[in-house]
Amino acid sequence: MKSALLLQQLEEKLNQLAQAIAPHAGKRTPAARFDHQLFHCHTTRLGDYLLELQQSMAQLKQSVQDQRTERVAWMAERVVMQIGALQRELATQTLRKGETRAEPAAVNLYEKLAEHQDYERRLRAMVADRESQLATRDTLAQQQTLQREIAALEGRLQRCLQALKRIERAIEKGEQ
Repeated sequence: MKSALLLQQLEEKLNQLAQAIAPHAGKRTPAARFDHQLFHCHTTRLGDYLLELQQSMAQLKQSVQDQRTERVAWMAERVVMQIGALQRELATQTLRKGETRAEPAAVNLYEKLAEHQDYERRLRAMVADRESQLATRDTLAQQQTLQREIAALEGRLQRCLQALKRIERAIEKGEQ
């Protein structure tokens, strides 16, 4: 199985990358590093990007199992590009130590609110998608995998909702 060998090689690269990122995973950078097309998350921690890469890998594996060839090709290319981007970012960590965190003078809370509302919408759509996939899975292992994904997404959704509440309170406080 050619695809099984390629998946195994990608998994090995991902594991090596995860080990290399581990010391830097929680450190914040002055700004988001990657293109919006490559990574959906726009945080300042490499660990968040690694998490998204791991999710992309899980989607790739699922697409291989479902024998969705066009999606497999697209997801494989995406995973390879994400791995390459994270490897390049790791290679520049020593150069980036001199960068200072430039905080914007006035943070636009309304932009943050809109951004988090978009995150909420996307997370809800992802949960609904996984729940609809759950009914079509035949094996217990596939169902359990989807249930774990749903639980993780619901956790992210709860954190997003908490952030939304904090932003709304900050807006109310600023308007008083």
